[in-house]
Amino acid sequence: MSVTRRSLVALAAGAALGLSAAALPAAGPAEAADLDRVTIDYAYYNPVALLIKDKGWAEEEFAQDDIDVRWVLSLGSNKALEFLRGGSVDFGSTAGAAAVIGRASGLPIKLVYVYSKPEWTALVTQPDSGIESVADLKGKRVAVTRGTDPHIFLLRALADAGLGEDDIKTVLLQHPDGYTALVRGQVDAWAGLDPHMAKAELESGSVLFYRNPDYNTYGILNVREDFAAEHPEIVSRVLALYERGRKYALENPDELRRVLVEATRISDEVADKQLQERTDLSNPVIGPKHREAFVAAGRTLLDIGVLQEGTDVAAVVDQLIDPSFIEGLPSH
Repeated sequence: MSVTRRSLVALAAGAALGLSAAALPAAGPAEAADLDRVTIDYAYYNPVALLIKDKGWAEEEFAQDDIDVRWVLSLGSNKALEFLRGGSVDFGSTAGAAAVIGRASGLPIKLVYVYSKPEWTALVTQPDSGIESVADLKGKRVAVTRGTDPHIFLLRALADAGLGEDDIKTVLLQHPDGYTALVRGQVDAWAGLDPHMAKAELESGSVLFYRNPDYNTYGILNVREDFAAEHPEIVSRVLALYERGRKYALENPDELRRVLVEATRISDEVADKQLQERTDLSNPVIGPKHREAFVAAGRTLLDIGVLQEGTDVAAVVDQLIDPSFIEGLPSH
């Protein structure tokens, strides 16, 4: 097992079989009564969650059942997967490819919602670094957050250039710290993530020297499988909140920008670049295009040794995704 795969596999532990919402028993009247708290993550790369949290809609929704709502900040997909694995959150927002890694490693989660189609990651450097292509990264210091879409994006880009992670000097940092290290000259390049990446462009003159929108694997919401089995009605209600937030965001882009600016302390210009140029909130339903993207990413990860040899990627993806909750909402 390679160092890269060991590190990623360590993000998720335990084993579980797939269980779709359609196979679950109908929610009974006691379902909410036997639950006293719902824990949902929020993240700077998930603007819909930021909006729901800001508006207090989740607290309002569950107050009628005397259910508390706890919000937990995820700084990256790796942290969201850790929280899901440990039961610290019931709902965690990650990139699609990161969820595939988690599920392939035995993490019992279900992908139930698509909160965005982003181009939220690219490879970033400073204008005077001399780096113009992925091939130029050989021997260079590259900041990255393991187990996240930027990390997976970096691995796929390196593979396309005939390189591997052993050909670069990986500097492990969370996303905000990777941005800081780049602008301070402590690393030569960074596998970036918005809004930090947009801030680097506008405020520090950083250059996105490698972009590939197809290697960005959607922003998705996961739920712990045991939680979905025990509380399917609660899952549907959380997704209804997400739908309220997504539709409100589309109708009120200035309000969404305000929420992102206040949460991340970035400028309006940086928020606009992230939200208007690189974030699509139009389709929350998991469909064939999403499955194709997850399978393609998983097969690349299998080829480069991130997933265990012999992994049936298509089967893993089919175990992971469950569109029945979002498809079951009245508006769908």
